[in-house]
Amino acid sequence: MNFTQSFRLAIKSLTTSKMRALLTMLGIIIGVGAVIVILSLGNGLTGMVQQQIDKMGINMIQMQLFGGMDNDLPDPEDMYDLVEANSDILTGVSPYVGVTAAVRNGNDIFKATHLYGVSEIMYNAATNYTMDGEQLAQGRFINYLDVERREPVCVIGAYLEQEAFDGDALGKKLSINGRLFTVVGVLKRNAELEMLEGSQDDQVYLPYSTALEVIGSRWVNIYIFTSSSGDTAQAAKNILVGWLNDFFRTDDGEYSYYYVTTMAEQANMINGMMGVAMGVLVAIAAISLLVGGIGIMNIMLVSVTERTREIGVRKSLGAKRRDIRSQFVIEAGTTSAIGGLLGIGFGCLLAKGLEMLLGGMLIASMGVSGITFNATPTMGAILLSFGVSVGIGILFGYLPANKAAKLNPIDALRYD
Repeated sequence: MNFTQSFRLAIKSLTTSKMRALLTMLGIIIGVGAVIVILSLGNGLTGMVQQQIDKMGINMIQMQLFGGMDNDLPDPEDMYDLVEANSDILTGVSPYVGVTAAVRNGNDIFKATHLYGVSEIMYNAATNYTMDGEQLAQGRFINYLDVERREPVCVIGAYLEQEAFDGDALGKKLSINGRLFTVVGVLKRNAELEMLEGSQDDQVYLPYSTALEVIGSRWVNIYIFTSSSGDTAQAAKNILVGWLNDFFRTDDGEYSYYYVTTMAEQANMINGMMGVAMGVLVAIAAISLLVGGIGIMNIMLVSVTERTREIGVRKSLGAKRRDIRSQFVIEAGTTSAIGGLLGIGFGCLLAKGLEMLLGGMLIASMGVSGITFNATPTMGAILLSFGVSVGIGILFGYLPANKAAKLNPIDALRYD
Protein backbone atom coordinates (compact mmCIF):
# COMPACT_ATOMS: atom_id res chain seq x y z
CA MET A 1 0.00 0.00 0.00
CA ASN A 2 1.48 3.31 -1.05
CA PHE A 3 1.38 6.63 0.79
CA THR A 4 -1.63 7.97 -1.14
CA GLN A 5 -3.76 4.97 -0.27
CA SER A 6 -2.72 5.14 3.40
CA PHE A 7 -3.50 8.85 3.47
CA ARG A 8 -6.97 8.28 2.01
CA LEU A 9 -7.66 5.57 4.59
CA ALA A 10 -6.52 7.97 7.32
CA ILE A 11 -8.90 10.68 6.12
CA LYS A 12 -11.75 8.15 5.90
CA SER A 13 -11.03 7.00 9.46
CA LEU A 14 -11.07 10.59 10.74
CA THR A 15 -14.30 11.51 8.97
CA THR A 16 -16.01 8.40 10.29
CA SER A 17 -15.85 9.75 13.82
CA LYS A 18 -15.52 13.53 13.53
CA MET A 19 -16.08 14.38 17.19
CA ARG A 20 -13.53 11.87 18.40
CA ALA A 21 -11.03 13.14 15.84
CA LEU A 22 -11.60 16.75 16.93
CA LEU A 23 -11.14 15.90 20.60
CA THR A 24 -8.00 13.97 19.69
CA MET A 25 -6.61 17.02 17.87
CA LEU A 26 -7.57 19.49 20.61
CA GLY A 27 -4.27 19.30 22.49
CA ILE A 28 -2.33 19.78 19.25
CA ILE A 29 -4.57 22.72 18.24
CA ILE A 30 -4.11 24.49 21.58
CA GLY A 31 -0.38 23.80 21.75
CA VAL A 32 0.37 24.95 18.21
CA GLY A 33 -1.88 28.00 18.60
CA ALA A 34 -0.12 28.95 21.84
CA VAL A 35 3.32 28.63 20.25
CA ILE A 36 2.24 30.78 17.29
CA VAL A 37 0.85 33.49 19.61
CA ILE A 38 3.92 33.52 21.87
CA LEU A 39 6.39 33.72 18.98
CA SER A 40 4.30 36.39 17.24
CA LEU A 41 4.09 38.57 20.36
CA GLY A 42 7.79 38.08 21.00
CA ASN A 43 8.68 39.13 17.45
CA GLY A 44 6.36 42.14 17.79
CA LEU A 45 8.07 43.25 21.00
CA THR A 46 11.52 42.74 19.48
CA GLY A 47 10.46 44.86 16.51
CA MET A 48 9.26 47.62 18.84
CA VAL A 49 12.60 47.64 20.66
CA GLN A 50 14.45 47.86 17.35
CA GLN A 51 12.25 50.73 16.17
CA GLN A 52 12.91 52.56 19.43
CA ILE A 53 16.66 52.10 19.02
CA ASP A 54 16.53 53.34 15.43
CA LYS A 55 14.71 56.51 16.49
CA MET A 56 16.79 57.23 19.59
CA GLY A 57 20.07 56.33 17.93
CA ILE A 58 22.25 53.23 18.19
CA ASN A 59 25.20 55.57 18.87
CA MET A 60 23.74 56.86 22.14
CA ILE A 61 25.48 56.29 25.49
CA GLN A 62 23.82 57.06 28.82
CA MET A 63 25.68 57.97 31.98
CA GLN A 64 24.18 58.19 35.45
CA LEU A 65 26.15 59.42 38.45
CA PHE A 66 25.49 58.52 42.08
CA GLY A 67 27.88 60.77 44.00
CA GLY A 68 27.19 61.09 47.71
CA MET A 69 27.67 64.85 48.07
CA ASP A 70 27.27 67.57 45.45
CA ASN A 71 31.00 68.21 45.26
CA ASP A 72 31.57 64.55 44.38
CA LEU A 73 30.08 65.06 40.93
CA PRO A 74 31.87 66.34 37.83
CA ASP A 75 30.82 69.65 36.33
CA PRO A 76 29.02 69.70 32.93
CA GLU A 77 32.01 71.60 31.55
CA ASP A 78 34.18 68.58 32.39
CA MET A 79 31.99 66.47 30.14
CA TYR A 80 32.21 68.97 27.29
CA ASP A 81 36.00 69.02 27.68
CA LEU A 82 36.03 65.20 27.59
CA VAL A 83 34.04 65.19 24.34
CA GLU A 84 36.34 67.78 22.80
CA ALA A 85 39.43 65.79 23.80
CA ASN A 86 38.01 62.66 22.15
CA SER A 87 36.20 64.24 19.22
CA ASP A 88 37.11 61.36 16.89
CA ILE A 89 34.85 59.04 18.90
CA LEU A 90 32.59 61.24 21.05
CA THR A 91 30.52 63.66 18.98
CA GLY A 92 28.34 65.35 21.58
CA VAL A 93 26.90 65.44 25.08
CA SER A 94 23.62 66.55 26.57
CA PRO A 95 23.22 67.01 30.31
CA TYR A 96 19.77 65.72 31.28
CA VAL A 97 18.23 67.66 34.15
CA GLY A 98 14.92 66.71 35.68
CA VAL A 99 13.10 69.83 36.85
CA THR A 100 10.41 70.11 39.52
CA ALA A 101 8.72 73.49 39.06
CA ALA A 102 5.34 75.22 38.91
CA VAL A 103 4.10 75.69 35.34
CA ARG A 104 1.49 78.39 34.73
CA ASN A 105 -0.16 80.32 31.97
CA GLY A 106 -2.30 83.06 33.40
CA ASN A 107 -4.66 81.42 35.87
CA ASP A 108 -4.05 77.94 34.49
CA ILE A 109 -1.74 75.81 36.63
CA PHE A 110 -0.21 72.58 35.33
CA LYS A 111 0.98 70.44 38.22
CA ALA A 112 1.84 67.21 36.41
CA THR A 113 3.97 68.59 33.58
CA HIS A 114 7.37 66.92 33.11
CA LEU A 115 10.26 69.36 32.64
CA TYR A 116 13.70 68.43 31.32
CA GLY A 117 16.83 70.49 30.84
CA VAL A 118 18.84 69.39 27.79
CA SER A 119 21.32 70.63 25.21
CA GLU A 120 21.00 70.92 21.44
CA ILE A 121 22.47 67.41 21.06
CA MET A 122 19.19 66.02 22.37
CA TYR A 123 17.57 66.64 18.97
CA ASN A 124 18.59 65.19 15.59
CA ALA A 125 17.42 67.50 12.82
CA ALA A 126 18.13 64.87 10.15
CA THR A 127 15.59 62.42 11.59
CA ASN A 128 13.39 65.01 13.37
CA TYR A 129 13.53 62.92 16.55
CA THR A 130 14.82 63.65 20.02
CA MET A 131 16.74 61.02 21.95
CA ASP A 132 13.53 60.49 23.91
CA GLY A 133 11.80 59.54 20.67
CA GLU A 134 9.76 62.75 20.34
CA GLN A 135 9.14 64.53 17.03
CA LEU A 136 9.13 68.28 16.46
CA ALA A 137 5.86 69.51 14.90
CA GLN A 138 6.35 73.29 14.87
CA GLY A 139 9.14 75.82 15.40
CA ARG A 140 12.61 74.72 16.43
CA PHE A 141 14.40 72.86 19.20
CA ILE A 142 16.84 74.14 21.81
CA ASN A 143 20.06 75.32 20.11
CA TYR A 144 23.63 75.98 21.18
CA LEU A 145 23.15 79.71 21.79
CA ASP A 146 20.13 79.02 24.02
CA VAL A 147 22.34 76.85 26.22
CA GLU A 148 25.35 79.18 26.12
CA ARG A 149 23.33 82.30 26.98
CA ARG A 150 20.95 80.56 29.41
CA GLU A 151 18.02 81.80 27.35
CA PRO A 152 14.48 81.53 28.81
CA VAL A 153 13.09 79.49 25.91
CA CYS A 154 11.27 76.18 25.87
CA VAL A 155 9.81 73.46 23.65
CA ILE A 156 6.46 72.16 24.84
CA GLY A 157 4.30 69.07 24.25
CA ALA A 158 1.01 68.94 22.35
CA TYR A 159 -1.10 68.71 25.52
CA LEU A 160 0.38 71.89 26.97
CA GLU A 161 -0.03 73.72 23.67
CA GLN A 162 -3.70 72.78 23.49
CA GLU A 163 -4.64 73.37 27.13
CA ALA A 164 -2.54 76.48 27.80
CA PHE A 165 -2.59 78.19 24.41
CA ASP A 166 -5.62 76.75 22.57
CA GLY A 167 -3.36 75.22 19.90
CA ASP A 168 -1.35 78.39 19.16
CA ALA A 169 1.75 78.43 21.35
CA LEU A 170 4.69 79.59 19.20
CA GLY A 171 6.11 82.87 20.49
CA LYS A 172 3.84 82.87 23.57
CA LYS A 173 5.06 83.08 27.16
CA LEU A 174 4.91 80.29 29.73
CA SER A 175 5.68 80.81 33.42
CA ILE A 176 8.02 78.29 35.05
CA ASN A 177 8.71 78.95 38.74
CA GLY A 178 7.64 82.54 38.19
CA ARG A 179 10.04 83.10 35.29
CA LEU A 180 8.64 83.71 31.80
CA PHE A 181 9.81 81.41 29.02
CA THR A 182 9.17 81.90 25.30
CA VAL A 183 7.79 78.89 23.44
CA VAL A 184 10.06 78.31 20.44
CA GLY A 185 8.89 74.81 19.47
CA VAL A 186 6.01 72.37 19.84
CA LEU A 187 6.33 68.58 19.87
CA LYS A 188 4.19 66.32 17.74
CA ARG A 189 1.28 64.65 19.47
CA ASN A 190 1.68 60.96 20.25
CA ALA A 191 -1.18 59.56 18.19
CA GLU A 192 -1.13 56.19 19.96
CA LEU A 193 -1.82 57.75 23.37
CA GLU A 194 -4.66 59.71 24.87
CA MET A 195 -3.63 63.33 25.41
CA LEU A 196 -3.99 63.74 29.19
CA GLU A 197 -2.42 65.77 31.98
CA GLY A 198 0.86 64.19 33.02
CA SER A 199 1.03 62.09 29.85
CA GLN A 200 3.91 61.93 27.40
CA ASP A 201 2.40 64.93 25.60
CA ASP A 202 2.53 67.01 28.79
CA GLN A 203 6.21 67.94 28.90
CA VAL A 204 8.65 70.82 28.44
CA TYR A 205 12.26 70.95 27.24
CA LEU A 206 14.50 73.79 28.50
CA PRO A 207 18.16 74.62 27.92
CA TYR A 208 19.92 72.64 30.64
CA SER A 209 21.85 75.73 31.78
CA THR A 210 18.58 77.58 32.29
CA ALA A 211 17.07 74.54 34.00
CA LEU A 212 19.93 74.50 36.52
CA GLU A 213 19.17 78.15 37.33
CA VAL A 214 15.49 77.28 37.82
CA ILE A 215 16.28 74.56 40.36
CA GLY A 216 19.20 76.46 41.90
CA SER A 217 21.93 73.90 41.26
CA ARG A 218 25.06 73.46 39.17
CA TRP A 219 25.29 69.67 39.28
CA VAL A 220 23.94 67.12 36.83
CA ASN A 221 23.39 63.42 37.54
CA ILE A 222 22.48 62.20 34.04
CA TYR A 223 24.32 62.75 30.74
CA ILE A 224 23.57 61.50 27.25
CA PHE A 225 26.53 61.15 24.89
CA THR A 226 26.67 60.39 21.18
CA SER A 227 29.46 58.51 19.45
CA SER A 228 30.53 58.85 15.83
CA SER A 229 28.63 55.66 14.93
CA GLY A 230 27.08 52.56 16.45
CA ASP A 231 30.37 50.73 15.86
CA THR A 232 32.29 53.17 18.07
CA ALA A 233 29.72 53.25 20.89
CA GLN A 234 31.59 50.66 22.95
CA ALA A 235 34.89 52.52 22.51
CA ALA A 236 33.11 55.71 23.60
CA LYS A 237 31.82 53.92 26.69
CA ASN A 238 35.33 52.73 27.53
CA ILE A 239 36.59 56.33 27.36
CA LEU A 240 33.83 57.50 29.70
CA VAL A 241 34.38 54.66 32.17
CA GLY A 242 38.13 55.28 32.22
CA TRP A 243 37.60 58.99 32.88
CA LEU A 244 35.08 58.30 35.65
CA ASN A 245 37.41 55.81 37.30
CA ASP A 246 40.10 58.49 37.46
CA PHE A 247 37.67 61.16 38.66
CA PHE A 248 36.07 59.13 41.45
CA ARG A 249 39.19 57.33 42.70
CA THR A 250 39.81 57.85 46.42
CA ASP A 251 42.95 57.39 48.54
CA ASP A 252 41.99 53.83 49.48
CA GLY A 253 41.33 52.90 45.87
CA GLU A 254 37.53 52.80 46.09
CA TYR A 255 35.18 54.28 43.49
CA SER A 256 31.97 56.21 43.79
CA TYR A 257 29.03 54.73 41.97
CA TYR A 258 28.18 55.41 38.36
CA TYR A 259 26.42 53.59 35.54
CA VAL A 260 27.29 53.83 31.87
CA THR A 261 25.49 51.89 29.16
CA THR A 262 25.20 51.98 25.40
CA MET A 263 21.92 51.74 23.52
CA ALA A 264 23.08 48.46 22.00
CA GLU A 265 23.66 47.01 25.48
CA GLN A 266 20.20 48.06 26.59
CA ALA A 267 18.67 46.48 23.49
CA ASN A 268 20.60 43.25 24.03
CA MET A 269 19.54 43.14 27.66
CA ILE A 270 15.87 43.69 26.79
CA ASN A 271 15.97 41.16 23.95
CA GLY A 272 17.74 38.68 26.20
CA MET A 273 15.08 38.97 28.90
CA MET A 274 12.33 38.66 26.31
CA GLY A 275 14.07 35.62 24.83
CA VAL A 276 14.18 33.90 28.21
CA ALA A 277 10.53 34.74 28.89
CA MET A 278 9.51 33.50 25.43
CA GLY A 279 11.48 30.30 25.95
CA VAL A 280 9.68 29.61 29.23
CA LEU A 281 6.28 30.33 27.68
CA VAL A 282 7.00 28.15 24.65
CA ALA A 283 8.08 25.35 26.99
CA ILE A 284 4.77 25.69 28.85
CA ALA A 285 2.88 25.67 25.56
CA ALA A 286 4.81 22.56 24.55
CA ILE A 287 3.09 20.73 27.40
CA SER A 288 -0.14 21.04 25.44
CA LEU A 289 1.62 19.47 22.45
CA LEU A 290 2.80 16.64 24.70
CA VAL A 291 -0.74 16.14 25.98
CA GLY A 292 -1.96 16.20 22.38
CA GLY A 293 0.60 13.54 21.44
CA ILE A 294 -0.53 11.33 24.32
CA GLY A 295 -4.11 11.80 23.17
CA ILE A 296 -3.18 10.69 19.66
CA MET A 297 -1.37 7.63 21.04
CA ASN A 298 -4.37 6.69 23.16
CA ILE A 299 -6.86 7.04 20.31
CA MET A 300 -4.60 5.08 17.98
CA LEU A 301 -4.37 2.25 20.54
CA VAL A 302 -8.16 2.22 20.67
CA SER A 303 -8.26 2.27 16.88
CA VAL A 304 -5.89 -0.71 16.68
CA THR A 305 -8.14 -2.64 19.07
CA GLU A 306 -11.28 -1.72 17.13
CA ARG A 307 -9.71 -2.71 13.80
CA THR A 308 -8.00 -5.91 14.90
CA ARG A 309 -10.11 -8.07 12.57
CA GLU A 310 -9.36 -5.66 9.66
CA ILE A 311 -5.65 -6.03 10.39
CA GLY A 312 -6.02 -9.82 10.40
CA VAL A 313 -7.78 -9.76 7.03
CA ARG A 314 -5.10 -7.55 5.48
CA LYS A 315 -2.31 -9.77 6.80
CA SER A 316 -4.02 -12.88 5.51
CA LEU A 317 -4.15 -11.24 2.08
CA GLY A 318 -0.41 -10.67 2.11
CA ALA A 319 0.08 -7.33 3.86
CA LYS A 320 3.49 -7.13 5.55
CA ARG A 321 4.34 -5.64 8.91
CA ARG A 322 5.73 -2.49 7.35
CA ASP A 323 2.46 -1.97 5.43
CA ILE A 324 0.39 -2.15 8.62
CA ARG A 325 2.89 -0.01 10.54
CA SER A 326 3.04 2.69 7.85
CA GLN A 327 -0.77 2.82 7.61
CA PHE A 328 -1.20 3.62 11.29
CA VAL A 329 1.81 5.96 11.42
CA ILE A 330 0.43 7.91 8.47
CA GLU A 331 -2.98 8.02 10.15
CA ALA A 332 -1.43 9.43 13.34
CA GLY A 333 0.66 11.91 11.36
CA THR A 334 -2.39 13.01 9.36
CA THR A 335 -4.37 13.56 12.56
CA SER A 336 -1.63 15.72 14.08
CA ALA A 337 -1.02 17.56 10.78
CA ILE A 338 -4.68 18.56 10.51
CA GLY A 339 -4.60 19.59 14.16
CA GLY A 340 -1.47 21.59 13.45
CA LEU A 341 -3.11 23.42 10.54
CA LEU A 342 -6.14 24.24 12.67
CA GLY A 343 -3.82 25.38 15.47
CA ILE A 344 -1.92 27.64 13.08
CA GLY A 345 -5.16 29.26 11.92
CA PHE A 346 -6.32 29.66 15.53
CA GLY A 347 -2.94 31.10 16.61
CA CYS A 348 -2.79 33.58 13.71
CA LEU A 349 -6.28 34.90 14.45
CA LEU A 350 -5.53 35.17 18.17
CA ALA A 351 -2.20 36.91 17.52
CA LYS A 352 -3.86 39.56 15.34
CA GLY A 353 -6.57 40.04 17.95
CA LEU A 354 -3.97 40.55 20.68
CA GLU A 355 -2.07 42.92 18.38
CA MET A 356 -5.11 45.19 18.17
CA LEU A 357 -5.93 44.78 21.86
CA LEU A 358 -2.46 45.21 23.36
CA GLY A 359 -0.70 47.34 20.75
CA GLY A 360 -1.67 50.70 22.22
CA MET A 361 -0.82 49.69 25.78
CA LEU A 362 2.57 48.29 24.80
CA ILE A 363 3.45 51.41 22.81
CA ALA A 364 2.43 53.57 25.77
CA SER A 365 4.61 51.52 28.11
CA MET A 366 7.63 52.00 25.79
CA GLY A 367 7.23 55.77 26.10
CA VAL A 368 8.28 56.49 22.51
CA SER A 369 6.11 57.86 19.74
CA GLY A 370 6.06 56.82 16.09
CA ILE A 371 6.56 53.09 16.62
CA THR A 372 4.23 50.23 15.74
CA PHE A 373 3.47 46.82 17.22
CA ASN A 374 3.20 44.06 14.63
CA ALA A 375 2.37 40.57 15.91
CA THR A 376 1.99 38.93 12.51
CA PRO A 377 3.32 35.34 12.68
CA THR A 378 6.45 34.73 10.67
CA MET A 379 6.73 31.93 8.13
CA GLY A 380 9.48 30.42 10.27
CA ALA A 381 7.17 30.20 13.29
CA ILE A 382 4.40 28.65 11.19
CA LEU A 383 6.68 26.04 9.60
CA LEU A 384 8.26 25.22 12.98
CA SER A 385 4.87 24.75 14.64
CA PHE A 386 3.54 22.60 11.80
CA GLY A 387 6.68 20.48 11.70
CA VAL A 388 6.59 19.89 15.45
CA SER A 389 2.91 18.93 15.35
CA VAL A 390 3.49 16.38 12.57
CA GLY A 391 6.56 15.04 14.34
CA ILE A 392 4.64 14.56 17.58
CA GLY A 393 1.90 12.67 15.74
CA ILE A 394 4.39 10.33 14.09
CA LEU A 395 6.37 9.85 17.32
CA PHE A 396 3.37 9.04 19.50
CA GLY A 397 1.67 7.07 16.72
CA TYR A 398 4.57 4.70 16.26
CA LEU A 399 3.86 2.60 19.37
CA PRO A 400 0.24 1.79 18.39
CA ALA A 401 1.35 1.24 14.78
CA ASN A 402 4.07 -1.17 15.88
CA LYS A 403 1.58 -3.01 18.07
CA ALA A 404 -0.75 -3.37 15.09
CA ALA A 405 2.09 -4.62 12.88
CA LYS A 406 3.02 -7.38 15.35
CA LEU A 407 -0.49 -8.86 15.63
CA ASN A 408 -0.76 -12.52 14.72
CA PRO A 409 -3.12 -12.76 11.72
CA ILE A 410 -4.87 -15.90 13.06
CA ASP A 411 -5.48 -14.30 16.49
CA ALA A 412 -6.58 -11.09 14.81
CA LEU A 413 -9.14 -12.91 12.65
CA ARG A 414 -10.57 -14.63 15.74
CA TYR A 415 -10.89 -11.29 17.62
CA ASP A 416 -14.47 -10.25 18.36
